[in-house]
Formats: sequence, structure tokens, C-alpha cells
Amino acid sequence: MRILLCGFGSIGQRHARILKRVLGDEAELGAFRARKRNLVINDDLSIVEGVDPAVHWGIRTFDRLEAALDWRPRAVFVTNPISMHVETAKRVLEADCHVFVEKPLSHSDDGVDALVEETRQRGRTLMVGYQLRHHPAYTMMRRLIGEGAIGRVCSANLEFGEYLPLMHPYEDYRQTHMARSDQGGGAILCLSHEIDAACFLFGSPTSVLAVGGHLSDLELDGVEDLASMLFRASIDGRTVPIHIQLDFLQRPSWRQCRILGEKGALEFEYGNRRIVLTTAADTVATDFSDWQRNQMFEAEVVEFLECVRGERESEPLRLAALATHRACMAARKSLRSGREESVARG
Repeated sequence: MRILLCGFGSIGQRHARILKRVLGDEAELGAFRARKRNLVINDDLSIVEGVDPAVHWGIRTFDRLEAALDWRPRAVFVTNPISMHVETAKRVLEADCHVFVEKPLSHSDDGVDALVEETRQRGRTLMVGYQLRHHPAYTMMRRLIGEGAIGRVCSANLEFGEYLPLMHPYEDYRQTHMARSDQGGGAILCLSHEIDAACFLFGSPTSVLAVGGHLSDLELDGVEDLASMLFRASIDGRTVPIHIQLDFLQRPSWRQCRILGEKGALEFEYGNRRIVLTTAADTVATDFSDWQRNQMFEAEVVEFLECVRGERESEPLRLAALATHRACMAARKSLRSGREESVARG
């Protein structure tokens, strides 16, 4: 299968390795590269300097997107800066390719609805790379909620924090897209996995109130380093509070999810790889110590390829992408306005 990667930094190289592993001899990979840095970035973020990553991974390169699309890839992975996602995806769709967009879908609403509708009209897959949906802990929590293991959900708290200068230790954090407003940076978008996880677990929220901003001494260009958000979720006809905090400040990194129900609670701490289900009758722990982080990325790529081949329906991916995008946009709007903002529907 011929697949193009638009952007060949850390996540682009990760996807290339996964595609080679999943597709084997079927993989025919190309990369459209703008910066052309001689920097190989491995899964553990260790680096090899002075080496062309395309040569290292055996991937064809293109200097212009037009030339890359003339190569006629079947699918394209959009892994360039956030502010370029929609425009790149639009050009990819015009070439009639399936599209995988690395999270988030965009930094604004401009062109998003049209992009989603065009994928539907063309019968092409659109997937956004929110890999927590493929983490066994989150899929298990979703199943337990559906089975009524903790009764009706009454509240939830999701948190993710990571120190920005250590996220990509091989480059100056001040120059990354995460630190720059012109490239769609900030904690809400760049750490939006938890927003997507909340949509996955509880459905689309109806509104959000966000508080935070640039609160630390990090050198950022017009973006927030912390956002504490209260989403209203409609579950079983009830309004349920879902609290999400995202930040660029925590050392060491911290990620957790706690869900309170009327008959018990679910708690998952990412670092210890264990879900604890607590009820009045018992406490049961499920261990994921054998799980490896790269398995999430591989699972989402496999799902995307199944949709490309027509083995799986792609409409749920479109709807999920749009729902999470709208929740992110409402959170950013609320952070700026200081008011509770509705999440767009339809």
C-alpha cells in the first residue's frame, strides 16, 4: 500500500515504523518534508543526530506536496504543525486520498465542517490520532461503565500534565508548535487526549467552563500552559460534571482518570498501569504491566488501515473527530472569554 507522510518529525517517524511493521512487504512509504532535519527519533525519544531519517528508515522523500500527491498515495498521514492540518488535509482529499490527521484536527473552526463533509461525500476515511481510545484501560473502563459496574456515573476527573521543555528534549521548546500561537499550540490542543477520552467514555459534552492561561515562567508565545475545565455531560438524562486539567508544568509527568458512580468508583493511574474498581462489596485491581505504549499507536493505525481497505465503517471516526474538535474549540473560547461556552452540535 502506498502511503505518504506529510511531516517527518517524532510522530511522523513513529507512524512510519509502525506502518512498516504492520504492512510488511506491502508498505510503500513516502514523506513530504519541509525542514529536512538530519535527526532520527526513536520510540523512546532517544535520537541519532547527523543522520537523514528518511534514508535511515528507507523512505522516499518529496520536496513539494504536489509532487508527493502525483505519486498517487492511497492514504496520507498529516503530521505537520496543527495550524497546517486542515489545509493539508484538504489538498490531500482533492487527490482522493484517505486521511489520518495527527491530533488535534485543527486550531480553529475554519474549514473543518467542509473537510469532514468532503470526506463523507468522497467516501474517504478521516481519522484523528487520539490513541487513548486504544489503551486497554480506557476501553475496559468504558465497558465497565456500560455494564453498570459502578452504577450511574455521577462525576469524573481526568488529568494530564507534562513539563514542556522535556517533552521533546532534542529541541528548544520555545520553537516548537506547542509553545506558539501561530502554529496552534497551548495545553488544550496539544494535550487534548483527555478531552477525547472524556468524549469516548461519556459522550459529547454540552458546554464547558475553562480557567487558566499562561501561569508559569515558561517562555511561551501567546498560549496557555494550564487549563482547568469543567465540562457538562448529559448522561442518562442527567447533567454530570466532568473535570479535566491539562498543563505543561508537571515534573514528572502525571496522568490519571477517576470516575465516580452511585455504586462505586473506577480509578486509573497511567504510570502504575492498573485499574482499581471499588464498590461496597469489593475492591478489584486489573494490571496492565505487560502493556507497551507503542501498542496504542499501532492499534489506531490498524483501525485506520481497516477503514481504508473497506473492512470497517469509517463514519464513527468522522463523528468522533468532529465531536472532540468542537469540545476543544469551546474550551479555548471559554478560556478567552471567562464564560461558560456551549459545545457546537450537529
